[in-house]
Amino acid sequence: AGTVPVGDGAALLRRRPDIRQAERSLAQATARIGVATADLYPKITLGLSASSAGPAEDFGRKGTFGWSLGPLISWTVPNTGIAQARIAQAEAGTRAALAKFDGTVLTALRETESALGNYARELDRRAALQAARDESATVAAQARQLYRNGRTAYLDTLDAERALAASDAALAASEAQLSDDQIVLFMALGGGWETDDGDRLAASGNEARKQ
Repeated sequence: AGTVPVGDGAALLRRRPDIRQAERSLAQATARIGVATADLYPKITLGLSASSAGPAEDFGRKGTFGWSLGPLISWTVPNTGIAQARIAQAEAGTRAALAKFDGTVLTALRETESALGNYARELDRRAALQAARDESATVAAQARQLYRNGRTAYLDTLDAERALAASDAALAASEAQLSDDQIVLFMALGGGWETDDGDRLAASGNEARKQ
């Protein structure tokens, strides 16, 4: 029944599932560039070898056992064409992921802007319908009073009651539409909102209505 407290719209948009998915896909594509670039550098590993020389019954004894530890270096030089091709492929994938991310953000902004606009317009429409309903209630009450005093015909009272009923129906329809608009806005922002300060709730709600 109250005004929706939008608050920090950017933080809420980041919680949209489509934006989170696009952001993670972009991060994954960016990481592939680093993986592909790493193939240009030598790979250094530590190798351990062990040996034993002597009769079988002396296997593993100190005098017959030997071992060595050292680095093992492998490097695809000067043929780096495969690595360069992988880097180019990873960069192309990153550009595609970035374009998808931008498109997803723009879609989210468009949906949110539309939802906020519809919500704000319905708030204004509901306020106007509420004022019209109050005016119709006043007119209907006056018509009933005049009829009881014998100053107007019953038909005038019926007309005033019909106008009041129509105003009530229009106001109820607006309240239902306002609930639907709140749901659409809720979904466009990627979920709900949590605040601890009641005053800040009201201030955020007023800001949302202005937008």
